[in-house]
Amino acid sequence: MALTDNSGRQTGVHSSSTTIQFLSLFLLLLAIFISLVSISTPENIKSKAVMDSLNSTFASVRQPRTELTVFTSRAGRFIGADEFQDRIDGLFAAALGVEQVEIVAPGRSMRVVMDADALFHADKIEIREAQIPMVDRIIASLNGRPPGLRFDMEFVIGAEVTGAGELPIGQTLQMARAGSLAREMLARGAPPDTVSIGLRGGAPNKITMWFFVRATDEVDLFYKTLAGTLAKPAAQDGINIPPAAAPAPEAGPNGQ
Repeated sequence: MALTDNSGRQTGVHSSSTTIQFLSLFLLLLAIFISLVSISTPENIKSKAVMDSLNSTFASVRQPRTELTVFTSRAGRFIGADEFQDRIDGLFAAALGVEQVEIVAPGRSMRVVMDADALFHADKIEIREAQIPMVDRIIASLNGRPPGLRFDMEFVIGAEVTGAGELPIGQTLQMARAGSLAREMLARGAPPDTVSIGLRGGAPNKITMWFFVRATDEVDLFYKTLAGTLAKPAAQDGINIPPAAAPAPEAGPNGQ
């Protein structure tokens, strides 16, 4: 069908028919793809192989698994190794006095360096009230360990060494601060087997906190090996122990 305008030229409906043809073609292609998706079947074996490959490549401590497992506990939801590090990283990212947050081994260990007076009151052993929420969040993260894993924290504070290169023996402010933090964390619900404290030669106003993710069987093997080493006789280490001397005979009535 053609139309004639006032100038005598003819105009048609070719443009509108072309649009309808393109629209019909697109709808046909859409119907074909929908049909292909509806008749396709997922390859579970291939999907499982891909998941196992990814898990084995990016695994931290535990063996790769493809099935989902939900853990619940009275203490709250369990968290994984990577989430534990993410929590600690985010916790100290905005904390005052933190100088360095470093993930030493992804999924295994991380280190936090901060100023001692930012955690404790100046020249005192009491923890600042503003830092108590941070301590509680650390405790909550330590308590969130899933079965088969354990989260450990090592608190190391610098101390001045003596002229002989030895750490101080008597009670110092640094010792008191380390003990104060440990007692406070245990009193607020930290697992007793996850918190360790210590001194290290260095600036007394520097604190280093290490956070570790360890497999439970790995820790049990370490302590069994350590206990066996301590219980091993010294003679097996190449140290000759002289036999005990025989007791001297008792003197007779006449002194013989």
